[in-house]
Amino acid sequence: MKNILLLLSVCCLTKFSFAAPNFIVVYMDDLGWADTSVEMVRDQSETRSDFYETPNLEQLAEEGMVFSDAYAPAPVCTPSRNSILHGMTPARMLNTTLNTTFSKENYRGLITIPQAIKRANPEYVTAHYGKWHIGSISPEKAGYDVTENMKGTGNGEGDFMDDMKTFLPEEDPKRIFSLTEMSKKFMTEQVEADRPFYLQLSHYSVHIWHDSLKETRAKYRALPRPEKATDEDYLPEDEISESAFKHNWLLNYAAMVDDTDRAFGDLLAHLDTLGIRENTYVIFTSDNGGGLRGNKPLRGAKADLTEGGIRVPFIVRGPGIPKNSYCATPTAGWDLLPTLYDLAGGIKRLPKELDGVSLASAFVKGDAAKLRRSGDGALVFHFPWYNGEPESCIRRGEYKLLKNLDTRESALYNVVDDLSESNDLSEIYPEIAASLEDQLSDYLSEVGAEKVNQLREIFLKNLANWIPQGESKAETLRKQAATGDAAAAKQLQRLEKHIEWMKEQIIFTKERMALHPAI
Repeated sequence: MKNILLLLSVCCLTKFSFAAPNFIVVYMDDLGWADTSVEMVRDQSETRSDFYETPNLEQLAEEGMVFSDAYAPAPVCTPSRNSILHGMTPARMLNTTLNTTFSKENYRGLITIPQAIKRANPEYVTAHYGKWHIGSISPEKAGYDVTENMKGTGNGEGDFMDDMKTFLPEEDPKRIFSLTEMSKKFMTEQVEADRPFYLQLSHYSVHIWHDSLKETRAKYRALPRPEKATDEDYLPEDEISESAFKHNWLLNYAAMVDDTDRAFGDLLAHLDTLGIRENTYVIFTSDNGGGLRGNKPLRGAKADLTEGGIRVPFIVRGPGIPKNSYCATPTAGWDLLPTLYDLAGGIKRLPKELDGVSLASAFVKGDAAKLRRSGDGALVFHFPWYNGEPESCIRRGEYKLLKNLDTRESALYNVVDDLSESNDLSEIYPEIAASLEDQLSDYLSEVGAEKVNQLREIFLKNLANWIPQGESKAETLRKQAATGDAAAAKQLQRLEKHIEWMKEQIIFTKERMALHPAI
């Protein structure tokens, strides 16, 4: 008995005698899987950018682990952010698209990241800076102790989208640097108070509208021209249209990625200044896939469930994580909550409804770790996109089944050997395809996932309200433009295009609903 008690006391001492680790999650907006200079798959150069320079991310990868097969919970921002916060899939949270009607009316959250970390150890102080964009719960109600309380619109410009408002200063594009300074200040305060912390820095970059430092754009203009560049990319800056500058000018996007990496390096350096590098986990990832001119070698982009829409960078550094290592085990953003809870010292069971599993063992053992995920390790993604192509997919092992919810057609891919999803294997391996389709259907039924026509009905109701509101605002802008107000004329032009798009969406939505009226 004495030996048993001695063993238990040693275990407890091992568990609690070390200083509680700190956590930093840097959450990017729309950063593509191969939009950094870090190889996402070891020794496969096509899985990194040969133009965008991210030396600080390279340092993180060299000092930590790259998860090659990491997925965002959804191919757009809101459901991904809600999912990682709660450790559940968007399907279970009833928040699969940008429509949050069901998630607000039927809030299913059981625990959040800050609540879980505080359950593990009440000494933790938690902070969120940057883009929130979750309609069903506020940062304060989610349990964050500190937030900068800026109510961003979710379009990447924060409160500065409207032409009638003041734009961000040139020296702080996308709030990259001010958010980093807030984060550093928070870290300093917690170290001085001897309190462990969780910090989530949710950047507005690299979402549209794109912006960057002028000197960084000049740097990329001087670099060797990449294969993906066009002649228009190298026009003098004063000849670049406003639309191109904000949406798809290669040099501006490259500079924005670079600026964000520079700020990230400043954050890493501050850990050294504070003397907490060795006891801090740093996790870098993105809310969904990229959208700038595709995501080669992946197929597709943001807003679809191809690999380009949901496979994202996921790089970690921290205590016990082997340097310059890779892990190819499929993971998803909803794994963050149980992972952080585990690493913070959590012992009690988390709610059984959570879909996420702890990656703590994978952080140390890589592919040798045995994750406790049910369903043979399968990951299910549901995106009933009401004004585009609605899809669901399931990833199990090396195989992924992708299903169109309008046509009911599905395709099977080996996404380990076929990153571009070029070869449909469903006729070669019909048993695997059928098994995955059954598992996908069973999961969506189990959680009562949203149906695409349910969301389309809500979309039509919203359009019925939005169009008259837009036309009323347009009439006001016409009167202002008639007096020579250039800003009003510019807004009017943009608004009229949007009203026309909304009217087209009514026709498109009704046509798609007719494909399956029973849903």
